[in-house]
Amino acid sequence: MRLRALLETDALGLRLLGGEDELDRTVRGVMTTDLRDPSRYLSGGELVLTGLAWRREPEDSERFVRILAAAGVAGLAAGEAEMASTPDDLVLACARHRMPLFSVDEDVSFASITEHVVRQVSGERAGDLAAVVDRHRRLMTAGPAGGGPEVVLDLLGSDLDLRAWVLSPTGRPIAGSSLAGAGPALPAAVSATLAGEHLAASRTGRRGPHRITAAGATYSLFPIRSSGRDLRETVLSDWLLAVEADAGDWPEERLDLLHGVTQLIAVERDRREAARTVRRRLAQEVLELVQTGAAPAEIAARLRVAAPVLLPGLGTAPHWQIVVARVEWEGGDIPGGPVAQALLEEVLVDPEAIGPDPSDRIAVAHTGDEAVALVPLPSVPSVSSVSSVPSGADAEGAADVTGLHADALLAAVREPLSRGLADDGRLTLGVSAAVHSAEGLRGALEEARHARRVAAARPGRVCAAGHQELASHVLLLPFVPDDVRRAFTARLLDPLRDYDRRHRAELIPTLEAFLDCDGSWTRCATRLHLHVNTLRYRVGRIEQLTGRDLSRLEDKLDFFLALRMS
Repeated sequence: MRLRALLETDALGLRLLGGEDELDRTVRGVMTTDLRDPSRYLSGGELVLTGLAWRREPEDSERFVRILAAAGVAGLAAGEAEMASTPDDLVLACARHRMPLFSVDEDVSFASITEHVVRQVSGERAGDLAAVVDRHRRLMTAGPAGGGPEVVLDLLGSDLDLRAWVLSPTGRPIAGSSLAGAGPALPAAVSATLAGEHLAASRTGRRGPHRITAAGATYSLFPIRSSGRDLRETVLSDWLLAVEADAGDWPEERLDLLHGVTQLIAVERDRREAARTVRRRLAQEVLELVQTGAAPAEIAARLRVAAPVLLPGLGTAPHWQIVVARVEWEGGDIPGGPVAQALLEEVLVDPEAIGPDPSDRIAVAHTGDEAVALVPLPSVPSVSSVSSVPSGADAEGAADVTGLHADALLAAVREPLSRGLADDGRLTLGVSAAVHSAEGLRGALEEARHARRVAAARPGRVCAAGHQELASHVLLLPFVPDDVRRAFTARLLDPLRDYDRRHRAELIPTLEAFLDCDGSWTRCATRLHLHVNTLRYRVGRIEQLTGRDLSRLEDKLDFFLALRMS
């Protein structure tokens, strides 16, 4: 109930002495006290009734009112039974702290006021809870099938006067009342802060809702969870529901309502996740063709199929970029590929874009801990410097003016993702130059993978590197003729492949891991879950079969190049 309603009830004998502008404050309870410091018994929203026994000198009024204001008290009512009138020092103190002040007629008991307030508040609360249950039923029958998350958020706004948004794990708005023009938009900095706080709280295992204050407002964050056997498999891809309200004093029925809303939105998220299957399959098919050395004509035919799906209405085949991402967790017990796939589908969306649809223009495949995105560029970039042009690109198609830049991709999402990776996860990302034909995709893939390795050598939980930063063999490999590639790799790797087929010894995976760990015996053994002595035996067998010495830089480099070209 409001303070104004109390003043309008003649039977209560209240007279307003100050604070007319604050009469719309909500009264959640009542407390009678003559303690000099009643703060330990206050929770906010009370109407405090006092007989002024605490006042011994004028300075006491300032101290008493300051305590009430700090506790969030709704108003103060002073009895006049002991004093002829309310002291001026109390009136002035209440004015300074914007505390509504009433005098209570000496013929009205505090018990009468208490009974009235309790009866009114209890009645309103019961009515509110009944309404919540009814709204819950309406929300459950409306459901995402009736128009997506916007349906339930509109009901929250119209029926419960709650402003709410659905945010991606990076803080990008997916749905919300402000997106439909109802109320101001959620600032981008606030969205990123909410996402980061949500990810950090989720990683600690705290149960939602998580309450935080950002830009002077209080928000309650409800996770929209997917199923997964480990939190690390889902936390970086789950949406969240942000409600501009403090859910700390909500009754269970209202909390149940909001949890029901998250379940409905989770269904919608899963539906849209399933709709990405076609795009993911297209990316997987193109990736397999590129990695197996398929003819450019076959790859080009697959790209012609992919282009209309990813860019409806585009008249000509677009340029393409490849982005490689890798998510690694300490211990290596959680596969990072699916998480990296979901992150790429979000990270590659323009941070200014709103809603779930923009991520439906990106095809991402994953294998192991790695995800590979095939990104169409709808317009031909302007002519610019082509000092480092991958195979298949030219002065018209290699310029990256309208393409993706590694640093820009992570600028808006680095902070929230770092919070979600906590102290046991890492995201590294590499970006290729733009290419305009199927012939350039193999070089672009090599380029993106090498750029990711450059990023992995840098400190930080979230790192990226682009093709502009490369100056290595990656730029030369695409120009090596196929017959030279085959002869070079066969001479080094065929003995190991034959031995693996006969003995299932996994020498090729061991060699890849050994080089990827920069020749560190301990790190490589840990990654492969082997004893160091077993690893030494395998490396010895590799050296015996090939006649090479993996302690020599030249032989390491030959093996590295052979694996990259195979």
